[in-house]
Amino acid sequence: MESPVTQNIDHSPRKKMGAFHQIQIVIGVAFLLATLFTAWVPAGLLPESLTDMLTGVVVPPDENTAGLVPTPSARPNLRIGIVAGHWGSDPYDPGAVCADGLKEVDINLDIATRVRESLTGHGFDVDLLKEFDPRLDGYRGLLLVSIHADSCEYVNDEATGFKVAAAMSTVYPEKAARLTACLRNRYASTTGLTYHPGSVTVDMTSYHGFDEIHGDTTAAIIETGFMNLDRQILTESPHKIADGIIQGVLCYVNNEDISTPPTQIP
Repeated sequence: MESPVTQNIDHSPRKKMGAFHQIQIVIGVAFLLATLFTAWVPAGLLPESLTDMLTGVVVPPDENTAGLVPTPSARPNLRIGIVAGHWGSDPYDPGAVCADGLKEVDINLDIATRVRESLTGHGFDVDLLKEFDPRLDGYRGLLLVSIHADSCEYVNDEATGFKVAAAMSTVYPEKAARLTACLRNRYASTTGLTYHPGSVTVDMTSYHGFDEIHGDTTAAIIETGFMNLDRQILTESPHKIADGIIQGVLCYVNNEDISTPPTQIP
């Protein structure tokens, strides 16, 4: 006669099969969640390791079919370069200097630092670059903007406002034109400053950084305002100046509408 303990033992394969079935369900749910997650979230916004892991879950490697699986397209480059004009120049060059000692380089660095901090908060990898930064050589990124301010000397009552120039020697001049259009539009609407195209100089159109960066990198230079007539907004509201540049960058990156032209000085 078997003991009660022996009588209660189930030697059938049903329990073993039940456990295996539960494992199959867990794996199936994991595949479903990974598929939905990668479908809803742009790959460029995922950390590289996380993207690789999720891709590995959805499409496990197979030695026999590895050559037949199409290579996924590269994630968009989310790196942005911001040059603080005249910063770190060697020999030292502070840019424009006012009679009371106000230096262009200090204005540029303050604004550039604010732009970097904000764009970093938007999820970009942002490099704060010196005027002649070694990293400019072959620099590759989504875009690059060099920030400067204009003369402190009084010229006339029309010497106010901002101006923008692009690196038209790039491989993609249409992108450069688009970046400058976004900067002009958003900077004007954010700061209230007028666009002053008539004073764009050769130093802007032939900016040295344009020749140093990689041809794939879209680039522009902006003179944020005149240190004479625009001094108040440059020194007392640098956050507004920075926000104008930030909105211009986001306009370009997000391909936003720019049908409304900025106000211009005739």
